[in-house]
Amino acid sequence: MRKLSILQTGPLCTVQDRGRSGHAPIGVGRSGAADILAHDAANRLVGNSSQAATLEVTFGGLALRAEFDTVLAVTGASTECTVDGVRQGLYSMITLPAGSILTLAAPTSGLRNYVAVRGGIDAPTVLGSRSTDTLSGIGPEVMRPGTELLVGAEHADWPAADFIPPPIPTPTLRLRIHYGPRDDWFTARARSTLVQQNWTVSQDSDRVGIRLDGAEPLPRAVAGELPSEGMVPGGLQVPPEGKPVLFLADHPVTGGYPVIAVVASGSIPQAAQLRPGDTVQFWVG
Repeated sequence: MRKLSILQTGPLCTVQDRGRSGHAPIGVGRSGAADILAHDAANRLVGNSSQAATLEVTFGGLALRAEFDTVLAVTGASTECTVDGVRQGLYSMITLPAGSILTLAAPTSGLRNYVAVRGGIDAPTVLGSRSTDTLSGIGPEVMRPGTELLVGAEHADWPAADFIPPPIPTPTLRLRIHYGPRDDWFTARARSTLVQQNWTVSQDSDRVGIRLDGAEPLPRAVAGELPSEGMVPGGLQVPPEGKPVLFLADHPVTGGYPVIAVVASGSIPQAAQLRPGDTVQFWVG
């Protein structure tokens, strides 16, 4: 049978694809791979369609066994990847004979890895997607030791390239933002502080969002309550204490705190690789 057996999972391992769109009116977010570029790259390396489901592995610790001869690709965070103890390259095609075991160590930089198997993970679909939404609980269950995953047939011809250059990590990540929609709820000092000071990723971060700490909070110009309104990935929502939260894939559909700015969609995959203690700068462009 074409399947993979999960032996170890690390802190969090979920099934993800490109998400489920169009369901916000019923309170269901898009979800999907937090780093969509790494997800897509893994699928390209094994000849899958971009919508094929992958495994999203948070901070390593994965061990899986192939129950048939197959090929995989691992992308995302910088980590040690081995097959039966032999080190393998990231962002390249990996041969996995039946009975062999692939393992991922804790990353040296970055947070999330993506494992694509040729044909994709054949998990049940919910509202048109195989993504696990950790906020709502919709989608496949979080992976546990002993989970067996069927492999589907969402592949085409073999890709022309068997290697994709990985992204280069930087000590301080610079994320492009656009002010609004509620930047007028903040003082001019808050708007300048957002882009002038460094922000540190706190331990209180997950697929829903990244809580950021800074030397100076973001003071409001408006003290009233904001009615709940729609939220989007990349939104920088600011609770009363003045420390922004950067929304990721599993963000709530609505929120009642003002959003001072939104991270540009092209920068969100980089944000998804931030880990506690990392430094972030914002710039307007």
